[in-house]
Amino acid sequence: MSAPLRIALAGLGTVGVGVIRLLAANRDLVTTRAGRPLEIVSVSARDRTLDRGVDLSGYAWEDDMTVMAARDDVDVVVELVGGSDGPALTLARNAIAANKHFVTANKAMIAHHGLALADASEANGTALKFEAAVAGGIPVVKGLREGAAANAIEQIYGILNGTANYILSTMEASGADFATTLKDAQQLGYAEADPTFDIEGVDAAHKLAILAAISFGAKVDFDAVACEGISRVRAADIAQADALGYVIRLIGMADVAESPSGAPALLQQVKPCLVPKGHPLAHVTGATNAVVAEGNFSGRLLFQGAGAGDGPTASAVVADLIDIARGEAGSPFSVPTGELVAMEPAESGERTGQTYLRFTVTDRPGVLAEITAAMRDADVSIESLIQQGRANDGGEVLVAMVTHDGPERCVESAIELLSGSESLTAPPLVMKILEE
Repeated sequence: MSAPLRIALAGLGTVGVGVIRLLAANRDLVTTRAGRPLEIVSVSARDRTLDRGVDLSGYAWEDDMTVMAARDDVDVVVELVGGSDGPALTLARNAIAANKHFVTANKAMIAHHGLALADASEANGTALKFEAAVAGGIPVVKGLREGAAANAIEQIYGILNGTANYILSTMEASGADFATTLKDAQQLGYAEADPTFDIEGVDAAHKLAILAAISFGAKVDFDAVACEGISRVRAADIAQADALGYVIRLIGMADVAESPSGAPALLQQVKPCLVPKGHPLAHVTGATNAVVAEGNFSGRLLFQGAGAGDGPTASAVVADLIDIARGEAGSPFSVPTGELVAMEPAESGERTGQTYLRFTVTDRPGVLAEITAAMRDADVSIESLIQQGRANDGGEVLVAMVTHDGPERCVESAIELLSGSESLTAPPLVMKILEE
């Protein structure tokens, strides 16, 4: 048996404690599969007096996690603290500079700084692993880098945030509105006290930027992700989608098309979409994540499972540690960083498809004619149109419509024509309809 892989563990929240418990519970199994023992030698967290339900007495404690990389008895540093910058980034840089392998669950840091970290780790011949940063315990990073390595990925999309999916699927089941469902989710622990990153799509955008880089050989470009959350989705939208044969899900999607210059352009979007009830993603409920990759030879690949939680995320972290123990480093983004392409952002306007639009309007004559005139002038063909009830006090009503297949730029033009209209009391909600 080879010498143990010696680990410094920064962060003792639910995932960090989960890693300790997993290594204790599955010690013999992990050792056999790794070909050597995995041994934690040092830990760090904000409060060393807190009872975390596990015995930490056998580990050296570091109050400043950023110095863990300097320890001579450490082979790999695991970062489970979070944050795109600050101590987590300092630790990552220190670890790589000290020729240590580095494992993280920090999707924000990889989305913002992953390219530079990967470049440094490749130069030093060390591993940078982040399976746990995307979709928790689902092995989607490994699946794309290894299992689908022989394929050109044509499109990748999916449900990348468990909190948003829990809220939408609960609204679907209960008929409750967004604010009520969010409050319940917070009380049950499915949503943070500040849920902004989850419900506005930022968390999903971090993950999508990472997946797009792996799938298409592109440099990570988080700033190019078009991002829209779910806070404007109403119970009425859920009900209307159901009547039309759809469910609403927050979908991150990316693909590559040819730009006007002939160069490859990368489209990255996180937006609520209508998903046909026959599509696999329509049946993904609760805090579950699911990722669909369309390979040119494999066809559709579906990765589904728990997107967060101590057990699933700890499982992904330890899987990365087993790879390192075996000597399997690999390129963090599938190909060497020097071969990653800086793709320009793709414009979505020339993409075609159906769209769902919901207008919040004043209840007065002529409003419907104004909306349909804007659609006509923008060359948008309407498949169905529904006025969802009337206001008893002359206040707001909802008008929803589904378009025929057509360019997205036409819908954008129609929205622009209606911009500033006194008939609209709120910006329209526009949702792409996913193809089955």
